[in-house]
Amino acid sequence: MLVLLGFAFLAGAGTALSPCVLPVLPALLAAGGAGGRRRPFGIVLGLSITFTVTIVGVAKVAEGVGLGSDPLRDVAIVVLFAFGIALLLPGLAARIEAPLSRLARLGPRSTGDGFRSGLIVGGALGFVYTPCAGPILAAVISVSAASGRSVAVAIAYALGSAIVLLALSLGGRTLFDRARRAGQGPALQRVLGAVMVVTAIAIWTQLDVRFDQYVALHIPDVSLTASLEKSHAVQSRLPELTGHGARYEASAGSASEPAGVGRAALLADARALKDDGPAPEFTETQRWFNTPQGRALTLGSLRGRVVLVDFWTYTCINCIRTLPYLKAWDTAYRRAGLTIVGVHSPEFAFEHDAGNVANAIGQFGLRYPVVQDNHLGTWNAYGNQVWPADYLIDARGHVRYAAVGEGDYSQTETAIRALLAEAGARVGAMSRPAGVIVPSELATPETYLGTARAQGWINGPRPGLHDYGPPPSGTLPLNDFAYSGTWKIAEQPATAAAGAGVDVQFQARNVYLVLSSRGERPRRVQVWLDGRPIAASQAGSDVHGGLVTVRRQRLYALVSLPGSGRHHLRLRVSPGISGYAFTFG
Repeated sequence: MLVLLGFAFLAGAGTALSPCVLPVLPALLAAGGAGGRRRPFGIVLGLSITFTVTIVGVAKVAEGVGLGSDPLRDVAIVVLFAFGIALLLPGLAARIEAPLSRLARLGPRSTGDGFRSGLIVGGALGFVYTPCAGPILAAVISVSAASGRSVAVAIAYALGSAIVLLALSLGGRTLFDRARRAGQGPALQRVLGAVMVVTAIAIWTQLDVRFDQYVALHIPDVSLTASLEKSHAVQSRLPELTGHGARYEASAGSASEPAGVGRAALLADARALKDDGPAPEFTETQRWFNTPQGRALTLGSLRGRVVLVDFWTYTCINCIRTLPYLKAWDTAYRRAGLTIVGVHSPEFAFEHDAGNVANAIGQFGLRYPVVQDNHLGTWNAYGNQVWPADYLIDARGHVRYAAVGEGDYSQTETAIRALLAEAGARVGAMSRPAGVIVPSELATPETYLGTARAQGWINGPRPGLHDYGPPPSGTLPLNDFAYSGTWKIAEQPATAAAGAGVDVQFQARNVYLVLSSRGERPRRVQVWLDGRPIAASQAGSDVHGGLVTVRRQRLYALVSLPGSGRHHLRLRVSPGISGYAFTFG
């Protein structure tokens, strides 16, 4: 617990030192520079209270799913704009300060040091600061959603931010004192007011998001939070911090179990697995695949067997890379009492189609049961948040192990074998997965073509129909994406119109793109690599003669290289084709 509190404290301090604090900085300097000598302390305390209450409150409402940023961004825009206008118009500022001063005098006798009015101003600024925290804030919210630690961790995070913000506010006071002595106080106030108005407009037009993306992609070590996230100590404790990851306590033989390990060791491994209580039932599901006559399964009907519930979706490259292991476990342990159930929880609209899911099951050669979870009923019942995710249920129907994301395959298999032995099964040799794909650690991050989750695009995306002009003439920076020609862009897909194309500067061995085609007639995508039509030796399995023929809505393999490297990819996309998401490996 002390380690988690320490991490939250340092993460809060790192947030206050990161580039995303820039929107709140002008208001903090201006507010701290006016009023009594204790006003900066009141401002930072008020800001911290608002921030902490927002973290805990939103986390409780969202049940740990994450912070909905849009409403908070809207509040931040209004607060920044109001502060900016008040500083630009001294008369308006005086009218605003008057009720604040009266409110500050309520209660015990005022000391005249500006502390109470600073509390009110800081409380408003807290809404500007809250959306700033990014990925670290998501981790804090996950902890806030878990009973027993929410307030302590959120306060530790806010305290770390408060110390840094107080230093900035006191620095602003020093700056204003010097400006006032030089007769430049009003001018400095107007400058900060203009900066705040411009900042509000920048947030409204998403310029701050694009700046954060640029920093993340091109200056990856600029923030303390990035270094913290990558550190060994934090990585080793993040599963506990977020409430996800393996619920598994290490024991002898649990890391990498050799074939033929004794039953006593397997039972010891089983005793090391935590019991998280009865598993949620499959709920709000649709069509079942790979079951007799398509009948629905229930956990009750599977009692006595060990069940692995795998949340996946057929266009997710991370999910696809786990399938060789799932297939191998199904082959090795089905007779011993293991049942794998793939819960297909779609990300894109076309993934709701039962025909598309059936095609994917056939394409990947899956023989274990799969069920559609189109309304995310089972996903929500498990409190799941990512693809892929595995939950291992013992013969009594209790959740004993969970693994989120790729990796930890040997540990997951050890847990399978342990629970089978606990159920009385005779466990044979370890499985032998085939066709395993190991992703590059330096691969370009995934991105989306629609407006909802796009990042790394130098010229969009913009909702609606737009002409993005000719392809870029020079070399793109690494991990940058560019549209060309005319595209009609929505939240999820981007649909090609006249002369549509995409350019990417990537670092990876393999490149994948989720595509669909409108109507019955197949449409094509031309693939160029490093300025030339892609060679057969470099092409992914869906590229033939430099072309991808798009017939179905699925993930298409565009590039397959002998090793990871830096390359330029150019696509020329026929009208009517929709693109959804790039992934790299």
